[in-house]
Amino acid sequence: MRNIKLTIEYDGTNYSGWQIQKNSVSIQESIEKAIITVTGQSINLTGSSRTDAGVHAKGMTANFFCDTTIPEKSIAAAINSKLPEDIAILDAQYVDENFHSRYSSTGKRYSYTILNRRVSSPLLRNFAAHVWYPLCIDSMREACKYFLGTQDFSAFMSTGSSVKTTIRTIRLLNLVHSDDIIKLYIEADGFLYNMVRIISGTLIDIGRGIISPNDITRIIESKDRERAGKTAPPQGLCLEEVYY
Repeated sequence: MRNIKLTIEYDGTNYSGWQIQKNSVSIQESIEKAIITVTGQSINLTGSSRTDAGVHAKGMTANFFCDTTIPEKSIAAAINSKLPEDIAILDAQYVDENFHSRYSSTGKRYSYTILNRRVSSPLLRNFAAHVWYPLCIDSMREACKYFLGTQDFSAFMSTGSSVKTTIRTIRLLNLVHSDDIIKLYIEADGFLYNMVRIISGTLIDIGRGIISPNDITRIIESKDRERAGKTAPPQGLCLEEVYY
């Protein structure tokens, strides 16, 4: 049995998210079906993250065990031939049997895209959150520094998740502004449920002047979800890379 690691890109618009669910189509289910068709074997695909409905990925990783004779260099092409056009295997490689796409990860990098203009964009409607009111970029940038480091991010986690600890280390949080587009890049050793979307929603509220940049420290210390901003829409979120 070989342990095979996949690097995956997908447009999550038409899916219920990564994880298999009843009565809806997921990314995981679509890829598993393609692998089963190609190999003729039942497999269990383990993803590094469980992205929500409408969330995208440029560098999602997953792994599965399979007794296959397909050459390593041909695995990605074989699976891609059975996938819909909004999912693609960018790379496939044999890895050590102890590799686990989730538990072996040392961190992840996400981006969040905001379209900040009066009129929405038909072209970006599935890939950016539309914010029509003016945002103060300087205030948003100022706030980013307060998120950095090892802290308890309970205030930035949605309910419905059971984790051993809510302490995470944010290594990077950058804001890039160009014309009507605001892009947030955030890297950490791990993320809580909806953590990136809540941080993004909080930064939007800071841009509106609802929250002050120096309020972030107090919000984090409070561990109170009600004190942070709204959960930003899913379509602006993209998993950029998983680190090992």
